[in-house]
Amino acid sequence: MTQPIDAPTTESRKVDHIKINLERDVQFPNVTTGLEKYAFMHQALPELDLSTVDSTISLFGKTLSAPILISSMTGGTDMAHRINLNLAQAAQTHKIAMGLGSQRAAIESDTLVYSYDVRKIAPDILLFANVGAVQLNYGYTWQQCQKAVDMVGADALILHFNVLQEAVQPEGDINFAGLLKKVEAVCKAVNVPVIAKEVGWGFSEKNARELANAGVSAIDVAGAGGTSWSEVEYHRAPTAFHARVARSFADWGIPTSDAIQYAVKGAPNLPIIASGGIKDGVEIAKCIALGASLGGIASHFLKAANESVEAVDQLIRELTAQIRIAMLCSGASNIASLQKTPLIKRD
Repeated sequence: MTQPIDAPTTESRKVDHIKINLERDVQFPNVTTGLEKYAFMHQALPELDLSTVDSTISLFGKTLSAPILISSMTGGTDMAHRINLNLAQAAQTHKIAMGLGSQRAAIESDTLVYSYDVRKIAPDILLFANVGAVQLNYGYTWQQCQKAVDMVGADALILHFNVLQEAVQPEGDINFAGLLKKVEAVCKAVNVPVIAKEVGWGFSEKNARELANAGVSAIDVAGAGGTSWSEVEYHRAPTAFHARVARSFADWGIPTSDAIQYAVKGAPNLPIIASGGIKDGVEIAKCIALGASLGGIASHFLKAANESVEAVDQLIRELTAQIRIAMLCSGASNIASLQKTPLIKRD
């Protein structure tokens, strides 16, 4: 029998997660995103001028300069506050979207709201609030979800689904039963669109269909191939038992390229956000050609934001340039045409 483990605070867990992601190798050992298996047909004569290639996209009433999302990462600590401010300042400069980390810490303690508050320096960005869907089985209702939205002035709410992460945490919230009806209730009650987001293991076609029917307004597939949160929890494990259990799931999940296509089939009328191990703007372009509207990146942005706002600024400029050049060289003049550009599948 394992001994009971003293549960860490939400705040201390946030610090652990940041440090592990910055300092340890937490990538999937063997599973990849699958994006390396796809390629664009090169167009040597695209009949386009790079200066007129249009990478803008509109989502939830806001126009983005490029289909880039700074994926949800952190909040709830001084370290997270600095990271979020660096991310938000660069997002404001470049007019791209940003998701905040889970706001449970600030819902539990108003003293931590400051660590998520980026509107003062990023008044115009498309900003996503964030609450764990499983918390709807642990006392949360639409009111806590609305509180998360209101405290940061968000344009949409992410409900994140992290069943495997919770299951391998000694202190995890493991009751995921009956969540769909509660998700539906949140979608009906909150005053912003709701995004269903995995955290690195992808949604099946069945799940995408169920979530679309429940009323979500977008799906962030967050597939396998990038950061493995079971590996993160392996490094946090307080005992050898917990470490071995977490490590056995290191390669679990649906690769990002497959998860995008499952989501498109399951929720054909919803915007699909692609994330999970995306390395650069060329891969974002591939995701859009597979049916996504937006590409999200977390790990690269976390490392840049831990360095400086200038490093985040540089990363956004690189990603945008890569997307636009991929569009030029595949003959896509805008995002709508990129979504219709066929890819070559390599064995």
